[in-house]
Amino acid sequence: MHSDLFIPAKSICRRAWCALALLLVLGASALFAVPQHGSMPKGQKHESHHEIEQMEEAWRKAVLTGDAATMDGLLADDYIAISASGTLQTKEDVLARLRSGKRRITDLNLSDSKVRFYGATALVTSFAHVTGTNAAGEALGDFRYTRVYVRNAQGKWKIVSFEASRIREPNGPK
Repeated sequence: MHSDLFIPAKSICRRAWCALALLLVLGASALFAVPQHGSMPKGQKHESHHEIEQMEEAWRKAVLTGDAATMDGLLADDYIAISASGTLQTKEDVLARLRSGKRRITDLNLSDSKVRFYGATALVTSFAHVTGTNAAGEALGDFRYTRVYVRNAQGKWKIVSFEASRIREPNGPK
């Protein structure tokens, strides 16, 4: 028998093990590559959706009433917001503004809200019609916003980010 054509049984077993190990690694990689929003059990997703909706309403009421204590409980310590004018606001900035009373929101109607989950993160998008006053006078407008919630180590949802964009009239000022 020619030695170039002969493959020892020990070598075949080693190759089979290597192939099996490679398949297991690739299979595990594919499993973890599945988007996390599909991994939340349906009951937990429903419960989390309800919690986020309640928090959105608590946020709305806190803005309308200037309730800094409620807002403090909703926002994560590292919260950051981007206002419709492009300014950055920390949790302390938001709480100070609520406490000052210089800006008063008298009506805040939210609609077209959507909540999506990505593991321990929830993304909320909504339309907001806002009426109120600020230092410059009347504050009125329509906005689209995105709010990001993250479930912390204690299992509580906290708002970590917010961004608002003013909706302009097609022929209005830019």
